Amino acid sequence: MNLLKIIFASIFVFMLYATTKASLELNLFDHLPKLLEDPWAVMTLYDAYFAFLFFYIWLFTVEKGIFSRILWFVLIAGFGTIAMSLYMLIRIFSLKPGEGIRELILAKE
Repeated sequence: MNLLKIIFASIFVFMLYATTKASLELNLFDHLPKLLEDPWAVMTLYDAYFAFLFFYIWLFTVEKGIFSRILWFVLIAGFGTIAMSLYMLIRIFSLKPGEGIRELILAKE
């Protein structure tokens, strides 16, 4: 599990850094109309959001509370990989000693 902690923490930190850096250099909302004219940019957005949906479908099966399902949907839709890596870190750090990948991936009874 230590390797997964390092991987997801690295993703979380890098995405925070990269998003902050990009936001300070360019206002996304000012640049969005031009960005949406580029077919590869649009395709990249489709790719990312389908990946977010894929992750969310799994999350929906392991989260039982309606509030947490809605909250994580909003966070993933708004923050993407930042939210997904945070979710995984929360799940990893909530594992009990002796629990592993099986308990991480499957819904808790």
